Amino acid sequence: MLDNEYGCALGTIEEMIRYVIWSSGATGIVIGISGGIDSAVSAVMCCRAIGGERVFGFTLTTSVTRDEDLLDAAELCRSLGMHHRIMSIEPFLSSYHQIPGYVETPYLLGNIMARTRMVILYYHANRDNLLVCGTSNRTEYLLGYCTKYGDNAADLQPILHLYKTEVFEYARELGIPDTIIKKTPSAGLWEGQSDEAEIGLTYPEIDSALKALEKNRWESTNRLEERVLALVNKSRHKRSNPPNLSRLP
Repeated sequence: MLDNEYGCALGTIEEMIRYVIWSSGATGIVIGISGGIDSAVSAVMCCRAIGGERVFGFTLTTSVTRDEDLLDAAELCRSLGMHHRIMSIEPFLSSYHQIPGYVETPYLLGNIMARTRMVILYYHANRDNLLVCGTSNRTEYLLGYCTKYGDNAADLQPILHLYKTEVFEYARELGIPDTIIKKTPSAGLWEGQSDEAEIGLTYPEIDSALKALEKNRWESTNRLEERVLALVNKSRHKRSNPPNLSRLP
């Protein structure tokens, strides 16, 4: 059972989800289920808010998707009573080779993967009058560790206010399986890829620096905070509307 602190906070998130669905006239939610902790926590919140029968999960695989991620994703969706479909995006990725001057690097391919997955989620959302639930957490969003118009695109973001370390806390309170909680965080962009290794810092280090920076009005006081602040500033464009000269009501 959730303690009072988490129970009240979760209740507020669930109310937000229900309000967004009601106010939009949507009939449910579509969400990408990777087998990782962020999508797991987000999915649980959605199912608690509107019922699993109105939540549609898609696991969009590539050649480097791990078997354990598929198993964890399928078991999570089954336990929540939500719809689940596994679908490979490799045919879509192959079609991009037709782009004149196509060059493939881990960075470029990773962004293509993220945007392709979001195209598929939005296709189903548009077709079936659903809203797309994002799975971004506050830590990665502030760092810019996400793809613009890819995994940071969504109609609602139930965990965007939670630091990564807080997502782990919620996962334990919500009863997310240990196989997901103890898994090394990874975007699954290439074999053996690890989020913390790619960023070069651990999530506890990053969250500690971010909290100190926010408390100190985004002024760094040590080398760790300076390093994290540089990432925040460099990725500011991912959190802002495109610059323009229009005047809209």
